Amino acid sequence: MSTFPYSAHIGYLFTELPLSERAAAAAHAGFDAVEYPAPYAVPAEEMAKWLKSAGLLYTQFGLYSGDANKGEKGIGIFPARRDEFRRNVADALDYAEVINVSMVHAMAGVLPPDRRSHIYWDCYVENLAYAAQEAKKRGVRVIVEPMSAGAVPDYFISTPDQAAHAIAEAGGDNLGLLLDVFHTVSAGLDVHHQIAKHAELIAHVHIADFPGRHEPGSATLDFAAIGRSLINAGYHGRLGCEYIPAASTEAGLSWLCATRLSDQQAR
Repeated sequence: MSTFPYSAHIGYLFTELPLSERAAAAAHAGFDAVEYPAPYAVPAEEMAKWLKSAGLLYTQFGLYSGDANKGEKGIGIFPARRDEFRRNVADALDYAEVINVSMVHAMAGVLPPDRRSHIYWDCYVENLAYAAQEAKKRGVRVIVEPMSAGAVPDYFISTPDQAAHAIAEAGGDNLGLLLDVFHTVSAGLDVHHQIAKHAELIAHVHIADFPGRHEPGSATLDFAAIGRSLINAGYHGRLGCEYIPAASTEAGLSWLCATRLSDQQAR
C-alpha cells in the first residue's frame, strides 16, 4: 500500500472540524490531496484558496446528486430530470476548472428494483455519454462508482460489472471506474478478481476495511494484497481514504503512519 499516494475524503475524515479547516488538517496529517463529493455550497474560488493555502490537490468530486434529505443519491437515471442533469454537468465542469480537478463522478440514483425498466438504464447511459462528451472538452474524466446494496440500498449501479456495462454503452474514452474496495467486498465479490477484470477502466480507488467501513487494519481485509493486485493491474493513481474513523480521525491514521514508516525502512 505504501506504493500509492493517498487522498483524504474530508466528508469522512477530519469531521471534528468545520469544512473550512479540513483541508489544512489533511495537509498537516501528511496528505497531499483531498476529495469531497459535494463542494457546491462553497464558492469555487474560496475552495481554491483553501487548497492553495494547504498546498493540496483536489482528486475528484461528484455532479449534483439531488436532495440528500429525500434520500437522493444522483439523478442520472431519471428521464424527467435529464435537463437538470445536463445543467449540472456544466456547473460541475466550471467548478472543476477553477479548482483544477481532473475527475468528476456521475452518480446514477436510487430506485427500487421492482420499479426499474430499460428507460432508466437508457437514460443513465445517455447522460453518461453527454457528460463524457462535455468533460472531454475540458480535459476532465467522468467516473462511475458502484455502491453495494448492503451499504446503499436500491442504488442503481451496485457492482463493477454494471458500471463497466454502462461505460461500454456510453462509449466515451474519458469514462472510468471508481472502484471502492468496501463496496466491492460488501457486494460479496472478490476484490482481487474485480481489480484484474476491470484493470483498464479503473480511474480511482476508495479504501475502507470490511466489515465496519473503518480504517485499514480495523477488520478483515488484507490491504497489502489489495495493493499488490492494483500494482499488477497497472494502477498508478491515488487511494481515496473513504472510511469512518473507529475513534477520532487522528487515532485512525495510525495505519497510514505505519505504512509510511515501513516504506522509509524499505528504502
